[in-house]
Amino acid sequence: MKIVFHLFIHRVMKKIIFFLFFYTSFIFFFGCSEKIKSQPNVIFILTDDQGYQDLSCYNASNIYTPNIDFLANNGARFTSYYASNPVCSASRASILTGCYAERIGVFNAYMPNSKYGLNPKETTIAELLKKKKYTTGIFGKWHLGDAPEFLPRQHGFDEFYGILYSNDMWPKHPQQGSIFNFSDIYLYENENRIKTINDQSYLTQQLTEKTISFIEKNKEKPFFLLLAHPQPHVPLFVSPSFKGKSKRDLYGDVIQEIDDSVGQIINTLKTYNLENNTIIIFTSDNGPWLSYGGHSGSAGDFREGKGTNWEGGHRVPGIVYYPNEIESNTVINAPAMGIDWLPTIADFTNTPLPKNKIDGLSLVPLLKKQTTKSPHKNFFFYYRVNELHAIRHNNWKLYLPHTYRSLNGRKGTNNGIPIKYDMNEIKFSELYNLSNDPSEKNNLATTNQDVVLKIEKIADSIRYILGDKLKGIKGKEVRPVGISDFFN
Repeated sequence: MKIVFHLFIHRVMKKIIFFLFFYTSFIFFFGCSEKIKSQPNVIFILTDDQGYQDLSCYNASNIYTPNIDFLANNGARFTSYYASNPVCSASRASILTGCYAERIGVFNAYMPNSKYGLNPKETTIAELLKKKKYTTGIFGKWHLGDAPEFLPRQHGFDEFYGILYSNDMWPKHPQQGSIFNFSDIYLYENENRIKTINDQSYLTQQLTEKTISFIEKNKEKPFFLLLAHPQPHVPLFVSPSFKGKSKRDLYGDVIQEIDDSVGQIINTLKTYNLENNTIIIFTSDNGPWLSYGGHSGSAGDFREGKGTNWEGGHRVPGIVYYPNEIESNTVINAPAMGIDWLPTIADFTNTPLPKNKIDGLSLVPLLKKQTTKSPHKNFFFYYRVNELHAIRHNNWKLYLPHTYRSLNGRKGTNNGIPIKYDMNEIKFSELYNLSNDPSEKNNLATTNQDVVLKIEKIADSIRYILGDKLKGIKGKEVRPVGISDFFN
């Protein structure tokens, strides 16, 4: 009887142990799977002044970019992605906060020792993801204020390595160095100035090495990384091993070194089995600086470039790679903008949006092919200090009266010295249909006055919210920019 009883107990215990093992394995497996699914790594690669047609996946014929093409071919490629502003600081502020730069008072490109910067009260992508226990880092160009209270680690980044503003804001600039009396440009690690930069040739390589080191250190936990290359902003620099590698002279060499950097990052992710659970976003902060001729990028068939609100100033490459969620060879023709990255990343990581109002909307439905329509009906194009220059409404783009710079068909040189712009004026609203005229050659305002009046009413409504200096309107929802007295 005792033997039978012990056999019974033994069998029951085996079943209990098996059940517990199966249950805990089930919980562990699916719990980990859910954790992986809800907490992907995020790598945001941002170039400076790169044009729409500066990648082979965007029809560049003289620049070869196989690694960036790999991201596009195995992920999603936008054909109508817009930087939110055609100049550095304002565009970067939008990316990090999900807001039109005008809403948060960030205008133009900050000069060294500026009293202005991104207000610490604004919530960045890094701060958002810190709430989900992400480790965060930025390597490269900051350009959102160089006073202590505006530096990256005051905005949610755990690590910073790079420069505080554009790489041309130094005394060696062939033209602006003497005009603005720039001091030396310095390399920083966190808040510490570690050395003077006398030669930028190895900076792309150094930033890539820092990026790879960051991935290796944080491979066991979710991370957000912003790799903000100072190139191909002039002056152009490339490491010796990439000189003469492209068919596009020095500019092409620079892009191909950036492409190699992307390849090294992809290989690192593969080494640690992270590639399927990592979102990689690749884009530029604005279009090409055309006055530099051969030292600037190409906007392709789009009109004008950096510093204007024509398509060439805003429309840039936009690529998203995320094998867990995005199908290969996804091409998105619906328009999107830099304001949309924060809510998109928040959506993918199941992170609540900031308490402050933002302007961006999630692109996840587009990226996952749940829709083919843009989340926005209207896109607003500002420049300078809060001047509303243009509005895209569906496929129509209306240009409001303003002045803009142009080379008017002249070509720049190939020696790194810019030529002067002319100033053109739009006296009456101009209307273009981007669906059949992406080059904006045919002004249809006269024959479509009903469309003009409709979009002008939209302009009046956004002026009330975000302001318009040309009309003397401040905007009721504009929040204060950060102001420091550190350099006074």
